[in-house]
Amino acid sequence: MTAKGNGRQPKYQRIAEALKAAIKAGEYGPGDRLPGENDLMATYQVARMTARQALGVLQNEGVAEARKGAGVFVRDFQPLRRRGIQRLAREQWGEGRSIWSADIGDRELVVDQVTVTEAPAPAAIAAVLGIEPDERVCVRSRRFVLEGKPVLLATSFLRADLAAGSAITQEGTGPGGIYARLAELGHTPVHFREEIRCRMPSPDEVNRLSLSTGTPVIIIVRTAFEDGGRPVEVNEMILDSAAYVLEYDVDA
Repeated sequence: MTAKGNGRQPKYQRIAEALKAAIKAGEYGPGDRLPGENDLMATYQVARMTARQALGVLQNEGVAEARKGAGVFVRDFQPLRRRGIQRLAREQWGEGRSIWSADIGDRELVVDQVTVTEAPAPAAIAAVLGIEPDERVCVRSRRFVLEGKPVLLATSFLRADLAAGSAITQEGTGPGGIYARLAELGHTPVHFREEIRCRMPSPDEVNRLSLSTGTPVIIIVRTAFEDGGRPVEVNEMILDSAAYVLEYDVDA
């Protein structure tokens, strides 16, 4: 394993590129331990900080993960391919399937934290839903765990009067989820809008998503609209950026 590349690159970046090339070539497979700081210092004749920065690059890119007291290992979790168009098709939730089924195949997904409350609408949510500030909304918060790895925190906001008395106010919303229940209530979603941005996580998000140091999160805010253009749900999602590939397949 040699550190090739642009001589003007910082040494730690050249070492990181060499490690990634070795992983791609199969020298290190999923779950394998990578050379530690002492190994890299000896191999490349660099300072400890340089070796640490090189390993940090792989962790920040989601290629590797640190295990306390054991070292840095090639990440064995395969990123989740989020199919942004197909997952929201009515043929998914309209036939009782979870929108997640378009993403996960036969992988195991668990929702391990669910809370459903009624609360005053935050100002930003009220503005999107077209309601008065502090009007009551149904708030559904969930954590999604794929193959033992937390990958997503999601919070849905719906008008309290719309959701009242329906399965939307229960922990389990039934086949097809929220959108199928909205259709039963006469508020069928016919259009969706997603806004995407990235930022560094809060301490609570780091804890709940088990994020490696330096890993950013992807924020997706999805609004569902019924016929006539009225918003019926706002869903704020926080994704582990290292756990996702966002795919949008659109015909020209």
